[in-house]
Amino acid sequence: MANRNGGFIGTDGLDAPDPPTAVTPTAGNAQVSVAFTAPTDTGTSAITAFVATTDDGFGATGSSSPLTITSLTNGTAYTTRVYAVNAYGTSAASVASASFTPSVDTSARGLFSIGYISGYSNTVDLVSLTTSGNSTDFGDLTVTGESSAAGSSSTRAVFSARYNSSVRNVYDYFSIASTGNATDFGDMSLARRRHAGASNATRAIFGFGLDGSNQENQMEYITIASTGNGSTFGDGTVRRQSCGACASTTRALFGGGYTATGDTATNVIDYVTIGSTGNATDFGNLSVARQSRSSCSSNTRGLFIGGYDNANNAYTDVIDYVTIGSTGNATDFGNLTEVGSGGTSTSNKTNAIMNREDSVNSLEKVAIATTGNSSDWGDLSSTTRGASAASGGHGGLA
Repeated sequence: MANRNGGFIGTDGLDAPDPPTAVTPTAGNAQVSVAFTAPTDTGTSAITAFVATTDDGFGATGSSSPLTITSLTNGTAYTTRVYAVNAYGTSAASVASASFTPSVDTSARGLFSIGYISGYSNTVDLVSLTTSGNSTDFGDLTVTGESSAAGSSSTRAVFSARYNSSVRNVYDYFSIASTGNATDFGDMSLARRRHAGASNATRAIFGFGLDGSNQENQMEYITIASTGNGSTFGDGTVRRQSCGACASTTRALFGGGYTATGDTATNVIDYVTIGSTGNATDFGNLSVARQSRSSCSSNTRGLFIGGYDNANNAYTDVIDYVTIGSTGNATDFGNLTEVGSGGTSTSNKTNAIMNREDSVNSLEKVAIATTGNSSDWGDLSSTTRGASAASGGHGGLA
């Protein structure tokens, strides 16, 4: 029944519409999308607009559901009400919605550390994993250097040891939802560089690498939500440096790399169960033995990207994929637009975004669920080598 006793006074409040119903908020980054059902009884004139407001007074006007209210404060709880407007006035307010809290969509955020430019760097760039474009500044690590690795939950990214004339063993962490400089997390149990990291929502595993002069097969883990030093996990099947790593929610894979035996690249892929500890098990082989390739994943599929083919003394543009939940050899996925040593990559389960190392700043993209060649995505803030990357939405997260 229309509000014949008057809504908010307009030309004639007796003919104002009933209020909207079923007000449903969907929070986003500093905003909310407000869906609602228009009233059946519109008064004696057609509805010309709807107005949504929060309890803090922010509002939006439009002709239909949903309405988007912007300029909200992330981390603050709100409710919202919706009003209907016609030529005679404004309805009473709808029933207040359920409480909602805007927040940053961390699954769309990739953090790329800049390794070496004309000198060692501690810069970290922010990259959108859903919309192409150039990176923006995120913050700085506590230590300059290159050849680190990273692991992350949906809220926190941890970057491991970096090389800067000597090997450092420092873990740093960032809150992915905000920008700013890193905080010290703890220390690696073994100082190393050119190692690899993979994670699920709880644990990050860092393994292999070069401990100054020797290739390693030792792995360690940290609990991402806490701080502290690394703990022993187990050993890989091959001693190597410059291998790639990716994960599902339960498994971490380590593939390729440069071995101490005959100074050659390997095609071996190992896997471990992230929630346990113990030595790695052989998974299968890459299609091309190579080092310095990058890797990332969805929940089900892992990609091993580019690298240096020692046997042919040349960079490769090969992208391989594996099904993480099974075992077996990698399958051809496609090719990079330019050859390079692989650089680093991360994902939001849908898109794999990668930097081709070899001292360039270009970013490329592939859709993980399909196969095909990469395409241009944007640029990092500077050229780099020895970079590493993390995200709030990679394949190790549910």
